[in-house]
Amino acid sequence: MPEWLINLIITCVKIAVVEIVLLTGVAYSVYAERRISAFIQNRIGPNRVGPAGLLQPIVDIIKLLFKEDIVPENANKFIHSLAPGISLVVALSTFAVIPFGDKIILFGREIKLQIADVNIGVLYILALLSVGVYGITLSGWSSNSKYSLLGGLRSSAQMISYELAMGISVIAVILINGSFRLDVIVANQFGWKWNILLMPLGFITFLVSAFAETNRTPFDLPEAEQELVGGYHTEYSSMKFAMFFLAEYANVIVASSVITTLYLGGWQFPYLQNFGLPDFWVSILQVLTFSIKVVCMVVFFIWIRWTIPRFRYDQLMNLGWKIMLPLALINLVITATWAMLTK
Repeated sequence: MPEWLINLIITCVKIAVVEIVLLTGVAYSVYAERRISAFIQNRIGPNRVGPAGLLQPIVDIIKLLFKEDIVPENANKFIHSLAPGISLVVALSTFAVIPFGDKIILFGREIKLQIADVNIGVLYILALLSVGVYGITLSGWSSNSKYSLLGGLRSSAQMISYELAMGISVIAVILINGSFRLDVIVANQFGWKWNILLMPLGFITFLVSAFAETNRTPFDLPEAEQELVGGYHTEYSSMKFAMFFLAEYANVIVASSVITTLYLGGWQFPYLQNFGLPDFWVSILQVLTFSIKVVCMVVFFIWIRWTIPRFRYDQLMNLGWKIMLPLALINLVITATWAMLTK
């Protein structure tokens, strides 16, 4: 069998495995959100379908499949149908460059635990995060509803406000590691040399920006049910609404994975190589380490949502432009100075 065909098969298998795990994680992130929010509010949460309510996500998907798909009469029907797909595809595609392990040896072949090992991995993530807002903006515009349009416009303004701080925070990480490659950034965090310890200010600015990028409370102004009925997805139902729902939780998982990769050491478990384990089990433990870190970040996202109230729109803009951007610039200057002095 030609080498190119073997590599193609390996890539397709990696894509299939990652997407299945990611979609399953998205479904059970919804379940985790409902259970954790119930715990915080002293409720029970979903507990009827399956043991401890574990089959609730499957039932929800079946319910949405059978709901009527309603499109407003004066909506732009093509864009109205396209927008949810943009949001979901972008959310799922971002994971392509994230390394969830180093490498594993199967059937005598060394396989890199990353779908696409590209030289511009960081830029790829930032580019897709920017494209993701198109799904929300177009859904608001195409619905021919003032509430939906306001939600879409809020999302655009929010993206501009926070992507500047996010991008500058990432530049500091690139300065320290001297590479755009995510696998190199993870490799440089060997032991306890995690970037969260080297640049805690950059971690905080990136974390807050990630909350704004995923439209999660306290930055869920594109939805803001009390003000906009349902925001950008007011005029959506059935599986189109479900695609927005899935995209939001996929973005939470992807944002948690990016934070883990850039600041929390990625798949690095401190001094795992010194334990003398076989290479195969080292690879499995690396994947498990990455997964545990991502799950902890997802739980943190959920915890914050049910703890902090939503900002007003003027507070959101002030935070983005007057606090986050200066903090990101200060972090960049400190990091650049430190990098220059330690050369």
